[in-house]
This record gives sequence, structure tokens and C-alpha cells, in this order.
Amino acid sequence: MIRINKYLAGKGYATRRGADELIGQGRVFVNGKPARLGDKVTDTDTVEVRFGRRKPVYRYYAYNKPRGVVTHSPGEGEMDIKQVLPELAELFPVGRLDKDSHGLIILTDDGRVTERLLSPHREHDKEYVVRTKLPLRPSVKARLEEGVLIEGYQTKPAKVRILGENTASITLTEGKKHQVRRMVVALGNEVVDLKRVRVLNVSLGKLKAGEARPIEGDELNEFLNRLGLGGSRR
Repeated sequence: MIRINKYLAGKGYATRRGADELIGQGRVFVNGKPARLGDKVTDTDTVEVRFGRRKPVYRYYAYNKPRGVVTHSPGEGEMDIKQVLPELAELFPVGRLDKDSHGLIILTDDGRVTERLLSPHREHDKEYVVRTKLPLRPSVKARLEEGVLIEGYQTKPAKVRILGENTASITLTEGKKHQVRRMVVALGNEVVDLKRVRVLNVSLGKLKAGEARPIEGDELNEFLNRLGLGGSRR
């Protein structure tokens, strides 16, 4: 038996918190009866979520975060995404990019995406283009693809493409804090520029710094499908 909010989150209806809200709104039924907070269910129970005539309509955007903009909790004198992009202030960023990094951030009001994309138990690829202070050693590709020891933690194998003397594409399937920077430091170098260019199938493309574009159509369907959330709910 599992708690009903965990069951609903696993089925992709909402996060656990969102599931509790659905239960509180009287939209969740177990074997035809209204569910209560804290209820537990088994595989033999019939669980329904009744949204009424319309299902929730979520929004999804790709945003090219410039350097100097913080993702969450700005300090004094700092600007966050909500302040520089007020037209999308109701959306929240999925994950983080530190202040000195730039590139792709997914913005959405669909809490299910955060849970699926950032969960340490799921592997979803994120690609970064890295420029280093010193030329890349010949061994860098092989060492990153084997996994690097950073402060007692062995990173999962990365995918690496060498793009130039000081530049490489690094694709990770995990997201430890400042992971790319720490991996490069562990190999005796230093990152001078870090840009995220892709999350799953969503690419930055030609999106200019500070601009946002909607994720929709086939791109959105593939994104949600890869997260195990089915097709578009737009």
C-alpha cells in the first residue's frame, strides 16, 4: 500500500503537493468515493481524478538565461528571472544555472516536470558547452567519460565531444551542484565559460540571451513523453 499522493505523482497527475491539492478540492476518488488526505491505495483499487470539463492547461518555455541573472532567491542588487521576464512571472524555472553561467532554462507552471526532471533516481541528459582556462589535455575526454571523483563522490559517466583546444561539449545525466565546474577543476583546469545548450530534446538553438520561446507541438510532446508524462496538455 502507498499513500495516494505518492500514487498520483507516480502516475503523472501532479507532484505530491499538487496531488494533496486535488484531494482537498474533491477531485480524487477511490473506488467511487471521495479520497481523503493520507489515504492509502493498492493496485486493486480504482483511482480516478476528475478534472471536470477541462484538464489543466500548462505552459512551457525555453529561456536563454544571460550571465548575471540568478535563477532563484536574488540577493541585494541581484535580478532573478521573474524580474527580467515579468511577462512569464507566473512560471517557475526548473533547476538552476549559477549566476556566472548562461544558457537554457525550462520555465513552466507544471510541477510534474520539476519532479521528473530533477529526481536523482531518473537520468535525463543535459548538454553544456564549456570553455576552459587552459588547453584541454588529451586524457580529458576519456577521464570524464569514465567518471570523476569530486569531493568523495564518483560522477556518472559523461558524454564528451572536444570542440576546440579549450572547448568541449559535456552531457550529464545527473545534476550535482556546480558539477561541471567541479569536474573540470578535478582534472586540473578551470571553467571560464559555461553554457547549457540542451535539456533532453529541447535545444537552445538560435535563441538570443534574454529571450524566451514557447515549447509546443511535436517538441513538447517528445519532451513530456521522455519524462513519462504523456502528450501535450495544451
